[in-house]
Amino acid sequence: MSQMLLKRLEVQINADLLQLALTHSSFAYENDCDSNERLEFLGDSILGYLVASRIFKKEASLTEGDLTRLKNSIVSADALSVAAMRIRLGDELRLGKGEESSGGRKRLNILADAMEALIAATYLSAGIDEARKFVDKHIIPMLGDHLVLREFADPKTTLVEKLTRLNRPTVRYEIESSGPEHKLTYRASCYSGEFLLGQGEGRTIRSAESAAAAQALANIREQ
Repeated sequence: MSQMLLKRLEVQINADLLQLALTHSSFAYENDCDSNERLEFLGDSILGYLVASRIFKKEASLTEGDLTRLKNSIVSADALSVAAMRIRLGDELRLGKGEESSGGRKRLNILADAMEALIAATYLSAGIDEARKFVDKHIIPMLGDHLVLREFADPKTTLVEKLTRLNRPTVRYEIESSGPEHKLTYRASCYSGEFLLGQGEGRTIRSAESAAAAQALANIREQ
């Protein structure tokens, strides 16, 4: 399966590092092995540098504050999780039984963390130029269209606007929760009228709705 992922990524990643990048802490705990958390730490810094460098050169008219807001939108968990969905990263993750059964493959924070881990794995395997290639292909393209960037940064608002343009019923969300009281997982189902557009999960209602809206936008594009 990971070979199929590499074809979608179109970058060089060492096999062992790729496996590590796909290994969530829940799987590591159950199988007494390392998780992707250290790679995530490194990938976060590499991603920040590469995005900051790119927008500094591309958006010469923006102020420091505007550059910061733009960068934060691109490297946000919402944006990274949508990018992860587009490469079907959730299908490749190594999850513990609990995360697997509770829908971890669609969980926003897990997908975002795995994207950062993949960036670090690419860097360690083949250097900064290959990491830049990863970021340029899968994350930077949103800079080409601020409407696309808006989708990544605020999928809920983008979905409302898109449904309005399509003359479809307004969006509504149905929320379910599961798990212990101190560690609830929320699952949002996103509807237009009676039609289910997408679903998503998160540790908060807001993140679950954002994930559901992002999935809805992806599904609308495929229709």
